[in-house]
Amino acid sequence: MNMKPQTRREFAKLSLAALPAVGLLSVITRLSAADAPAKALEKLKPGGVRLGLNAPYSFGNPLMSGDEILKNCVELGLNGVELRAQPVEAFLGAPTKADQLATWRKSASLERVKEFRQKYEAGGVPIEILKVDGLFKIADAELDYIFALAKALGSRAISSEISNSDDDLKRIGGFADKHQLMVAYHGHATTTPADWEKAFTFAKFNGANVDLGHFVAGNNTSPVPFIKQHHERISHVHVKDRKLHNGPNTPFGQGDTPIVEVLRLIRDNQWNIQATLEFEYQVPAGSTRMAELARAVKFCRDALV
Repeated sequence: MNMKPQTRREFAKLSLAALPAVGLLSVITRLSAADAPAKALEKLKPGGVRLGLNAPYSFGNPLMSGDEILKNCVELGLNGVELRAQPVEAFLGAPTKADQLATWRKSASLERVKEFRQKYEAGGVPIEILKVDGLFKIADAELDYIFALAKALGSRAISSEISNSDDDLKRIGGFADKHQLMVAYHGHATTTPADWEKAFTFAKFNGANVDLGHFVAGNNTSPVPFIKQHHERISHVHVKDRKLHNGPNTPFGQGDTPIVEVLRLIRDNQWNIQATLEFEYQVPAGSTRMAELARAVKFCRDALV
């Protein structure tokens, strides 16, 4: 199905609004070789690089359940994911009204998170990054829960859009240092290296989620020098292709983004940086989103052979 591209902000709003409508994750008795392709259980990271996906954002469907997301990731041959919190919280029984979510989070039990996590790990798709929408608007009383949720999922970072407020970066950074779990701030075309470097000064566990396409489009230069300098602060990069000078998103390999160079840089240095694919260009006529995602995955795998 062809879908009009959404901005991340629009998708986040839809995701939050749709949370009450998302059903509980359906019961899967076992995820084994009989239930999923063997390649999903045995696949290795190409060149030692973990290929992930920003989901369900890249599928264009904020209503997608945890089961559906996992099924699609396995089908695409991915071995990691940056997963939004909504499908996890729906599985845990989040309230049906969004205005009750904050209260629910303060006393929510995380006992069933292990069940959710094990399904993804059994499918070879660990939840390395937990994406939390509106992180800076979350009250202090809820933030401990957010970090506990991320750890229970086995995540090594929380991701969120970057803020221009020093106070925001200091406050969230304080919680990141307290829990010793990185918060990776996602940048857009307006984000410069200086914005991330400022965030780094406020907390040891303030980190970066470098969007390769946005970096090239907004800074009109390669992100490689920044990645080389700050690789220990980067939990994952968003892999997509864009043109210089705020140019459009394009199919992988048709823009100005040095995707191959960055992937090989991660591979050759064996940095713990997930290469997280993000789908944002218009689906060509006659194709499907899944077909285009499969081409993007193949492009990345071929680069790492």
